[in-house]
Amino acid sequence: MVWAPADPGIVRSVADNPGPHDTEILIRALYAEHGRSLLAYATRLTGDRAAAEDVVQETLLRAWKHADDLTSGSGSVRGWLLTVARNLVTDRARARAVRPTEVADVVDTPPVTGDHSESVVNTMVVMDALDKVSPEHREVLVQLYYRGRSVAEAAKELGVPPGTVKSRSYYALRALRAVMAEKATEVSHE
Repeated sequence: MVWAPADPGIVRSVADNPGPHDTEILIRALYAEHGRSLLAYATRLTGDRAAAEDVVQETLLRAWKHADDLTSGSGSVRGWLLTVARNLVTDRARARAVRPTEVADVVDTPPVTGDHSESVVNTMVVMDALDKVSPEHREVLVQLYYRGRSVAEAAKELGVPPGTVKSRSYYALRALRAVMAEKATEVSHE
């Protein structure tokens, strides 16, 4: 025997269900009859359509689990469904209040970069080493690396041929490395 409500399309009480084997049909009928109003009620309570859909689903799941207990016929099905929905919303609100708030990752904040103190120290070491190389070498390094000039531009600025700038930059870098290696050796022996 397939379950059917007393008046087609109307579920007045769970007592209209003749037995537990027809609970799935009962839940389908409950959803068809009360689903829209239950969803509207849950949406008003939660303020969120997705959360309201979860509440409706959980309400109907509880109706399915308790179909045998609700066959007494006392009270209306709609009242029972709305009460369960309200209790679920209240339980969710209480659960959220107990948990600490979740913090989302901030995407627009760049990752923390290293401390700039190392670059300051490196700059001081290089400046000190530049003071220890010859003035010709220092001038070429300043023109090429600090002012970002090409070999031709540095040659024009210094008044020497481009080949001389290339040669001086080669020997200037070697001299600078030697001074810095000497400094590193002094620091490691201290």
